[in-house]
Amino acid sequence: MQTGDMTAVDTQIERRWNRFHTWGPYALLGIGLVPALATADPHASPARWHTAWALFGAAVVLQLWWHSTRPGGPDRRRTPSRAGAVYYVVRWALAFALTWINPFFAFYAAAGYMDADETIPGRRWQRLGLLASAVTVAGAQAGGMPFGSAVQWAVFAALLLANSGLQMVVAHLTEQETLRARERTATIAELERTNAALQQALDENAALHAQLLVQAREAGVADERRRLAAEIHDTIAQGLTGIIAQLQVVSNTPGPEPAREHLARAMDLARHSLGEARRSVHNLAPVELADAGLPEALKKTVAEWGERTGVRAEFTVTGTAEQLHEEVSATLLRIAQEALSNAARHARASRLGVTLSFLGDEVILDIRDDGAGFDPLALPARTGSGGFGLDGMRARAERIAGSLTVETEPGHGTALSARVPLVRHE
Repeated sequence: MQTGDMTAVDTQIERRWNRFHTWGPYALLGIGLVPALATADPHASPARWHTAWALFGAAVVLQLWWHSTRPGGPDRRRTPSRAGAVYYVVRWALAFALTWINPFFAFYAAAGYMDADETIPGRRWQRLGLLASAVTVAGAQAGGMPFGSAVQWAVFAALLLANSGLQMVVAHLTEQETLRARERTATIAELERTNAALQQALDENAALHAQLLVQAREAGVADERRRLAAEIHDTIAQGLTGIIAQLQVVSNTPGPEPAREHLARAMDLARHSLGEARRSVHNLAPVELADAGLPEALKKTVAEWGERTGVRAEFTVTGTAEQLHEEVSATLLRIAQEALSNAARHARASRLGVTLSFLGDEVILDIRDDGAGFDPLALPARTGSGGFGLDGMRARAERIAGSLTVETEPGHGTALSARVPLVRHE
């Protein structure tokens, strides 16, 4: 049940209980009148009848007065007050007098059991009022007052104890129920505050989610720009560099046959760069991986690089080769291509070795040359023109949870190692 439904149910029960407190004394007064008239002694003195009717009329007037002073109508609960205590005492006196005339008017006296808590201030005085009502009820149950024998007095005492004990139990249960009702009301209020706070948190989370989506789109756009820039650098730029190198050789070649050979190489590089450009746009694997795995693609790339540069280049595979995920294969191939391009431009090496190692849960790509080497601390000044170089290779490795390390010094060659997780092709 929702907190709103619980509150509505509690409010409805409270309204009915307040109506019972309002109209209950009227009903009990009428219930007492019917059997009193039915059992009345026809030979009683007229004064007794006049007194009974006067007391009955006074009780009705008292109830009408008390009803008219109820704040907010019959659905509102009263709070204990001095006027309420006066009403309770006067009503008890009228009920006691009517019960003295006819025991059946004890029904009216029983009204004191219902509303002592909302008419009399103070718990001690409330219990005293309940005891007074129990005296009237027990007197009627003992056969009516005044008592004519010791047996009636004994029965009255026993009934008084029984009534007092019963009303104390009822009062205790009523008090516990009131306490539980207050606790339930406090719990409902706390739940409503919690629901409001939760709704506010949900609204804030929705706003944060929308903000994260915007940031994710922006990050995706930036990442795609970096990817395209790296692809262009690693493919088209390197291909154009190779074409320029072949054309420069052609310009210095005297014979037509060597010139045609270099022109053919330049055309092959141009076709290769065009294919790489198209695949970069569609974010596909490098052209070398279209029909072969990473080991074959690296072997072909190293062989073509050695043939093109005249450097003795060797490729080795260690461990059991496995079919790698496309992203892992593309990343390692791009790192190898960039490293070979850097070696061709700067290393002036006579030998270069590339090793691809499969080591259970990771793949390692090692590229070593015996070239000039360089000072890593001077690298930013050397790559400040905007090239990707080592930063681009490192970014590629880190994008798939890998790493890149470089060991070099001037005059002692360069060793580059890329370590990435071994993710198998699905």
